[in-house]
Amino acid sequence: MKAWFEAELHRIPPRGALAEAIRYALTRWTALCCFLDDGRIELDNNTVERTIRPIALGRKNHLFAGSDGGADRWAVVASLLATAKLNGIEPFAYGPSRTSRAVPFSSSRYRQIDIGNFCRSRKNGTCEVVSS
Repeated sequence: MKAWFEAELHRIPPRGALAEAIRYALTRWTALCCFLDDGRIELDNNTVERTIRPIALGRKNHLFAGSDGGADRWAVVASLLATAKLNGIEPFAYGPSRTSRAVPFSSSRYRQIDIGNFCRSRKNGTCEVVSS
């Protein structure tokens, strides 16, 4: 296929759309071969883009927090919820049950909202919630 692409590239007009497409494929030939050889590799990165979309949207929306204090408080809440997700805890189960206890937040009250204190045990990668 690569030999055919290279031969066709010399036959067609160099500024045409087909020539651009062939040059695009040839410059990424190694990656194309990896994709064709290994069925686990995805053709696009939509999964990654869907994952980071809330972060990108939040970055733009959080510019309007209202004040520096509001932005600081939002950063704490966003960090707690992101950490809950990373630890396999449903953020909406974790958030209201813990953050309401620690407002106003102080470092001395950290244990009340610590994610490690939220789970009694982990079974099959899921968290068994300690009742609030």
